[in-house]
Amino acid sequence: MDKKMKLSEHFTLGELTKTSYHLTGGNTPDSQATACLRNLCENWLEELRYSYNTLYCLKPGEDYETSKNVEGIVINSGYRSEELNRKCWGAKGSNHLTGCAVDIRCLGKEQMLRYAAILIDLADDTKRDFDELILESRGATYWIHLAVRPDDGRLGKNRRKLIFDFR
Repeated sequence: MDKKMKLSEHFTLGELTKTSYHLTGGNTPDSQATACLRNLCENWLEELRYSYNTLYCLKPGEDYETSKNVEGIVINSGYRSEELNRKCWGAKGSNHLTGCAVDIRCLGKEQMLRYAAILIDLADDTKRDFDELILESRGATYWIHLAVRPDDGRLGKNRRKLIFDFR
């Protein structure tokens, strides 16, 4: 697996397969899961990155491509092999297993809400749908779980589930 392989302009396969767990079988997606990761990156994460920076980070007149004020989107978890999913207590049947989900780090509640609003607006504006958008926190750690299944229905239909999970 080429971890430097670009899935989109700003996201690599390595970012979406990284793990701190020691795995005997590795964490390598097959071609179908890689295609699902590419869809997430090209059609959702790139737009989230652009919209968030345009709305909240750039100063008037600054260019998105050249500004030093542009922030990246940090992925906590993307594709998970069966072994990794078990080790990190992932749900059975998780969208992470098929490359259809990412967990996006948020710096706090405000950034989490802004990310969620952008993603919901993106779904509405483009008529593309998501399977799950889960706003999650454990203590002072915040993230968004975004899952998008392929439009062909082979992995099930997108359900547009919106969940708040604050513990």
